[in-house]
Amino acid sequence: MAELITIDDPDDPRLHDYTGLTDVELRRRREPAEGLFIAEGEKVIRRAVDAGYPMRSMLLSAKWVEVMRDVVEDFPAPVYVVEPALAERVTGYHVHRGALASMERKPLPAAASVLGTARRVVVMESVNDHTNIGAIFRSAAALGMDAVLLSPTCADPLYRRSVKVSMGAVFAVPYARLEAWPKDLYAVREAGFTLLALTPDASARTLDEAAPHRMDRVALMLGAEGDGLSRKALTAADERVRIPMAHGVDSLNVGAAAAVAFYAVTAGRPDA
Repeated sequence: MAELITIDDPDDPRLHDYTGLTDVELRRRREPAEGLFIAEGEKVIRRAVDAGYPMRSMLLSAKWVEVMRDVVEDFPAPVYVVEPALAERVTGYHVHRGALASMERKPLPAAASVLGTARRVVVMESVNDHTNIGAIFRSAAALGMDAVLLSPTCADPLYRRSVKVSMGAVFAVPYARLEAWPKDLYAVREAGFTLLALTPDASARTLDEAAPHRMDRVALMLGAEGDGLSRKALTAADERVRIPMAHGVDSLNVGAAAAVAFYAVTAGRPDA
């Protein structure tokens, strides 16, 4: 069983993993470099543990100790028990869910190994908003996409906000980074995937017309909010596809568009 350690000093070095959680730039640099990420809330912590991520420590307010008792008893990592006000001073915000855990990252797999067993893949280019990353992972998991590939400029799926918005779905869908962009898109095609670029361009075929659910292996490409896919990414695609719009609406938030497109890719397949 983990040791319960009460801490009343916000500068205690044992709380280092939890300091400055609202400083996005700092955390984006620190967490990958130090090999950690933060799971927030009971459900997300449990999903991270179930996905096999090793626990470094937990930070709990007193009333959450019993709620998390089974996790505390199963892992030897230290559990730091603090008052809510101290947790706020350390993290920089009110931890209303009352439970945080510092988890160790796993090595990212190579894109080729992720593609090997997949048939329906999401490819994101420069999606650097953590909320959108989390929302897309949650929809990908819920709607049966097999894997996610990220361009080098995409945000970190294990950043706290991404994990929280996804409700832990980032642990359920395998993902990898494409290091050479957009060159590696051609390797995706060589692996047997049809590259479909999602765009609001009226000249693109609608998803119904393209019928991706009838294709054997599909890689659906999504671009950043506002800018969309780059010209080079669009050029690399086999086909451009769109979601038909009504009432003069010209586009959807990338998270909403992703969910609609994922359903079009997976609906009606025998293995969906």
